[in-house]
Amino acid sequence: MPRIEQKVAAELENIAAALSLIPDDIQNLSTLELAGLGAVLHSVYNGIENILKQILKEKEFEIPDGTFWHRDLLDAAVSGGVISPPVFERTKEYMAFRHYFAHAYALNLKPERMRPLIESAPQLIRDFKQDLIENGIALGVVQKLE
Repeated sequence: MPRIEQKVAAELENIAAALSLIPDDIQNLSTLELAGLGAVLHSVYNGIENILKQILKEKEFEIPDGTFWHRDLLDAAVSGGVISPPVFERTKEYMAFRHYFAHAYALNLKPERMRPLIESAPQLIRDFKQDLIENGIALGVVQKLE
C-alpha cells in the first residue's frame, strides 16, 4: 500500500476511535469530562486536517502556513478538489471549535453549544470520506474502512 494510503488509513482509524469515545448523554458531564469531550472534537478536526495536508502534499500543493493556515488549508482543499463545498462549510464549524478549545478555559465549555458538533460529527466524517472516494483520493483505503 502506498505511503499516502497508509497515512490516510491511520488518520481515519484514529478519527473513528475518537468518535467512539463520545458518550450518549453529554448534558450531565462534569467540567473535566466536558474538557475530555472537547479534546475528542479537537482530535477529530486535527485528523481531518492531517488527511488534507497529506493529500495536498501528494498533489504537490503548497501547504499553507502563517496566522490563518487552518482556514487556508480548508480553502486549498476545496479549491483543489479534495473536498466539496458543503463539506468545507461544515468543517469550518469544527475549525472554529478547535480555535475556541485551544484558546479558552475548559470551564467555559457548555454541552448545549457542543451538542450540534457532537451529533453531526459522524455524518461529517461519512461525507468527508465520500468526497475522498468521489475525487479518487485514497480510494481503496476509504472503501476498506467502511
